[in-house]
Amino acid sequence: MVPPIETQVKSPVSQKFSIPPLNERILSSMTRRSVAAHPWHDLEIGPDAPQIFNVVIEISKGSKVKYELDKKTGLIKVDRVLYSSVVYPHNYGFIPRTLCEDSDPLDVLVIMQEPILPGCFLRAKAIGVMPMIDQGEKDDKIIAVCADDPEYKHYADINELPPHRLAEIRRFFEDYKKNENKEVAVNDFLPSDKAFEAVQHSQDLYADYIVESLRR
Repeated sequence: MVPPIETQVKSPVSQKFSIPPLNERILSSMTRRSVAAHPWHDLEIGPDAPQIFNVVIEISKGSKVKYELDKKTGLIKVDRVLYSSVVYPHNYGFIPRTLCEDSDPLDVLVIMQEPILPGCFLRAKAIGVMPMIDQGEKDDKIIAVCADDPEYKHYADINELPPHRLAEIRRFFEDYKKNENKEVAVNDFLPSDKAFEAVQHSQDLYADYIVESLRR
């Protein structure tokens, strides 16, 4: 004779807040058709764009590792270690919900006091543009300051920065691919109004991309 199965009487509180065992939650998450938040598409650009906007940091200030967004998964991956004896002079990342002619989000160099971990996002204020040609293709960079860094948030235009700071930025991008036999040309820095135009243009391209994707 099979002994009777004892059943536990759960209180109303435990029934209301019952949590499935860990293994069930893992299996459930593997079978659901869901994806994690994607920093390029799911993070908003911010209500004050194109002047102030969110930036997802890919590369920390002082890093020799070239991290970049994996567009398929939304994760930050290691692309390579720089071949030259240089490090990124400032935090480097991209503006969510923007698109450039190279099919990537708009790049930003964020000037601030401290290095930021890859994958974090912050508010940045555009102060200029660094026009750049990378292996024959347009690859402009927005120059920005952290909008919540008390040492830098008051800067409004790239001309307010010390000339040596701009020379360092220019030299880094001119040199960082030389040992890979890749050619990079950096043109004269442009003021903040050109940065606003570049951000707005990349927002418009992204919006067109979304509309076109929905039509498909």
